[in-house]
Amino acid sequence: MSVSESQIQSALKEIVDPNTEKDFISTKSARNIKISGSDVSLDIELGYPAKTQFELIRKMVQEKLAAIAGMGKVTVNVKSKIVSHSVQRGVKLIPEVKNIIAVASGKGGVGKSTTAVNLALALAAEGASVGILDADIYGPSQPTMLGITGRPESKDGKSLEPMIGHGLQAISIGFLIDVDTPMVWRGPMVTQALEQLLKDTHWQGIDYLVVDLPPGTGDIQLTLAQKVPVTGAVIVTTPQDIALIDARKGLKMFEKVGIPIIGIVENMSTHICSKCGHEEHMFGAGGAEKMCKDFNTEFLGALPLDIRIREQTDSGKPSVVADPDGKIAEIYRRIARRVAVKISEQAKDMTSKFPNIVIQNT
Repeated sequence: MSVSESQIQSALKEIVDPNTEKDFISTKSARNIKISGSDVSLDIELGYPAKTQFELIRKMVQEKLAAIAGMGKVTVNVKSKIVSHSVQRGVKLIPEVKNIIAVASGKGGVGKSTTAVNLALALAAEGASVGILDADIYGPSQPTMLGITGRPESKDGKSLEPMIGHGLQAISIGFLIDVDTPMVWRGPMVTQALEQLLKDTHWQGIDYLVVDLPPGTGDIQLTLAQKVPVTGAVIVTTPQDIALIDARKGLKMFEKVGIPIIGIVENMSTHICSKCGHEEHMFGAGGAEKMCKDFNTEFLGALPLDIRIREQTDSGKPSVVADPDGKIAEIYRRIARRVAVKISEQAKDMTSKFPNIVIQNT
């Protein structure tokens, strides 16, 4: 007895991907369905990295299809394919970089850099090729957070080779100056430095470049909006009203310049006592979720104010690599998957599909 493709399609419509919250037919993830008598093989091609979820998804699909009457052997291959998505109009993509994620906050001290580095490491843990650009020229922190020392090389005398930390390609002004040297630069010099760090770095096959922005809505943010091809922005805030006021300004700035808001991360959401494990809302509760409702954007997740996050990041081994099986690393990976899913749902970049039109006198 053989099974039909319509039976398989119907079964796949009933399986909801836990990451996209949609079925595998509507997302066009089910590919290469092959039927041989009662045996079936197919690919599930995800538009986002999810290495830690492959086995779960494979089992879900296999068990559902195996329950079809008369079904024989079921072979399911799960993989990811990450492509470039659309950016602001009139801004060209950076060679070797498919998508750029800006991590921003309206206010300093909300843990934006810690969130940025753990987001980048979480995307890498899910199987993506990831880079991180430390765009905070006045206060670069990524060299310390990634435990990277030394200076970047230049093989051709024009471009910089990215530094490598925990599998991430990284560049920061902090690699080029002494740690105690203050950057006494005016706005135009800072924005020029950002453009050079981005465009003169020899990035190599990057799926996601995470840009750790300085706080606020100043020169660097505007340069990013006007000249850097940003796929989307993640806003980091704490639950306090004073932080949320500035986070709203940051969000509105990205909306004004046409950069999609991927979502909001609430950092220091609760405090966990290192002695007894008691959890409490030190800075208030529900602020970021209310902000998400007000702006119709996604609440990506909440992270606790936990001493281990600070200790691990300060030591150059952020939580995602210091304790990959821990609860905090799982929160960051869940946020990273949602960020990647939201990007995968945006329009694809089609500029590479257009032929070059050359007008010649013949």
